[in-house]
Amino acid sequence: MTNLKGKTLFITGASRGIGLAIGLRAARDGANIAIAAKTAEPHPKLPGTIYTAAEELEKAGGKALPLVVDVRDDASVQAAVEKTAETFGGIDICINNASAIQLTGTMETEMRRFDLMHQVNTRGTFLVTKTCLPFLLKADNPHVLMLSPPLDMSVKWFRGHVAYTMAKYGMSECVLGMSAEFQDQGVAVNALWPRTGIATAAIRYALGTEESMRTCRSPDIMADAAHVIFTKPSGEFTGHFCIDDILLYENGVREFDHYRVDPTYNLMPDFFVPDNCPPPPGVTLKAVSES
Repeated sequence: MTNLKGKTLFITGASRGIGLAIGLRAARDGANIAIAAKTAEPHPKLPGTIYTAAEELEKAGGKALPLVVDVRDDASVQAAVEKTAETFGGIDICINNASAIQLTGTMETEMRRFDLMHQVNTRGTFLVTKTCLPFLLKADNPHVLMLSPPLDMSVKWFRGHVAYTMAKYGMSECVLGMSAEFQDQGVAVNALWPRTGIATAAIRYALGTEESMRTCRSPDIMADAAHVIFTKPSGEFTGHFCIDDILLYENGVREFDHYRVDPTYNLMPDFFVPDNCPPPPGVTLKAVSES
């Protein structure tokens, strides 16, 4: 399979950022995209709603279904999944992109924030996948994708923000278990993670400066990598913890500088990328002028 024409994607957190970019890449193929996110009204600091995302997806060539969804709420998720299947005739791809983050130490982490991260990241991923599975099991070439990191148990990923790491790794543990559980039934379950910071409105909001955005790659690299995964045979490609540029390199991509927001800046490494996963040959995180 080379494109996603006619395929139906259920994407959490797709009103902006990486989720929207993945949707736009699929929309250019003529896919159907369910935008499952909380933002129905404009956020004062984060642009984009499910309705503006739907407009972008339609303009890109896809069909969009904006849905107000709280991934922490069982009934909300169930209703959205059923509406998606009713509208488009099924679900082919489930993408768990919604995530909550707070990089604080143990003493500084309020339990309400601990609960939020675990409810959105780990529980939300489990719930959305579980709810989509009855439809995925009927699909041709079904895929589940978690936007979550490799399970690297290095202490440096836990020290300083153990609550967030636990919640994010919970998403990856879903990949580990579900990929084996559903392999014989042909449902692929994989993870995708960026090597560098990704320039999203959420990153700008969290870091507070435009300067920090220049050290990132654009969400397009994640969208292109996700597209590679979704066009692979689900029975043959499952249980992988993919790093965006390695996956793309292994599938023929050799030019990566066009993904940089500003080639004159060094790229900011992301959390959770294992030390034994260097960039592909010829790819550097240094500024282009210095490489």
